[in-house]
Amino acid sequence: MKLLNISTEDYLETILLLGRRLPAVRAIDIATELGYSKSSVSTALKNLRDKDYITVGPHNYITLTEKGTALAASTYERHEWFTKWLISLGVTEKTAARDACQIEHALSAESFNAIKNAIPEI
Repeated sequence: MKLLNISTEDYLETILLLGRRLPAVRAIDIATELGYSKSSVSTALKNLRDKDYITVGPHNYITLTEKGTALAASTYERHEWFTKWLISLGVTEKTAARDACQIEHALSAESFNAIKNAIPEI
């Protein structure tokens, strides 16, 4: 997968996770989760829709497209894997999650897969 900008990856990952917790995802849910203004979220959602990462349906419910789901899942997989790995090294959960969020955006799929294959199952 091609690396996106951090903001795009964060939005997609947030929509994915909210979709697992809520019956429907709305812009206000994203704004609340990320601590962003509604206007900032609205602008980001327009960009995501223009790039075919999301659709906005009836009642303004936000759904990831197949393309958006793939990118969100890839970002989330990197986040989860690096969080678990850092915790296994003795890093606190809070620090591991914060650092994993930085690492997940910096690596290509190729590098992530190489690291994952080189390190025993966590």
